Amino acid sequence: MIVGVPREIKDGESRVALTPAGADALVRAGHRVLVETAAGLGSGFSDQEYRQAGARIVREAARLWERSQLVVKVKEPLPEEYCFLRPELVLLTYLHLASSRGLTEALLRSGVTALGYETVQRADGSLPLLIPMSEVAGKLAPQIGAHCLEKAQGGRGVLISGVPGVPPAEVVIIGCGAVGVNAAKVALGMGASVTMLDINHDRLKYLDDILQDRVVTVYSNPYNIARSVAYADLLIGAVLIPGARAPHLVAEEMVKGMKPGAVIVDVSVDQGGCVETTRPTSHSDPTYVRHGIVHYAVPNMPGLVPRTSTFALTNATLPYILFLAERGLDAALAENAALAAGLNVRAGEITHPAVAQAFG
Repeated sequence: MIVGVPREIKDGESRVALTPAGADALVRAGHRVLVETAAGLGSGFSDQEYRQAGARIVREAARLWERSQLVVKVKEPLPEEYCFLRPELVLLTYLHLASSRGLTEALLRSGVTALGYETVQRADGSLPLLIPMSEVAGKLAPQIGAHCLEKAQGGRGVLISGVPGVPPAEVVIIGCGAVGVNAAKVALGMGASVTMLDINHDRLKYLDDILQDRVVTVYSNPYNIARSVAYADLLIGAVLIPGARAPHLVAEEMVKGMKPGAVIVDVSVDQGGCVETTRPTSHSDPTYVRHGIVHYAVPNMPGLVPRTSTFALTNATLPYILFLAERGLDAALAENAALAAGLNVRAGEITHPAVAQAFG
């Protein structure tokens, strides 16, 4: 199979979908790998490294898309790339379709087959291709939030760790999945006071055990969310329903009641955001202030640390890419239920129930 790796064009996106080691594995398995010129530079990989791995460097994006049977990306196609989509092509990337009608309609019009990393799901409910980037985003969230709390960034002027005689920042995390747990670990390491909310009581008990009573765990309901949001210096949104749009658990009225200069980092923005006042931002313009609250809502947060993120992503995706390339699309979907769950769009139809429900 011919596997294409285009250069990412989303604002601030320096990740690449395949490391040179990943390209080497595909070539050794008998496949051809096409890499767009400079696709790996943001992650520290030169064109020469890909050549040494057996890949061929292609100068023009249009030519790479045209020649590839399977295109692997990091982020969803942007409008400038819609013209490259076609019925014979298989696309494997993060899609997050429930939050983007425009992209969904473009995929349907093109007839392309599109699989989303974020909906590849094992029988136990785990999301093997989303978890690595959730871990990165979760670990980044307190770091970013601490920076936004600085007065020069519009924040309250609160040091997240506090100092002797002065209490630390109150960090509230809604959602106890991969993002929430990793955010809690880093926030605790920074010395913050951490509260976590979730609707899964067993999950709260588990976190209470593994974090050794260092966090306050609270059952998530509108009353408890409103109470926790009100005292938060930093609110981290970490809510995920696979394939579906994130519910607005934090209403605008709750945001209005937050401390002036408090910070919201809504990691759920990929799926529309769990805070009603959230709107997507970018790495070049990451924050805005609404109701006196600093909002950070960059959909591709792991792009801040592209080298780490690219290695982590390829480690997770490469077995699935190899499986697709070796078996072909139909056989791969028939033999691998987790991969089949990743199918979002095919032949002009939505194939994922949560995406279909999002658009009625």
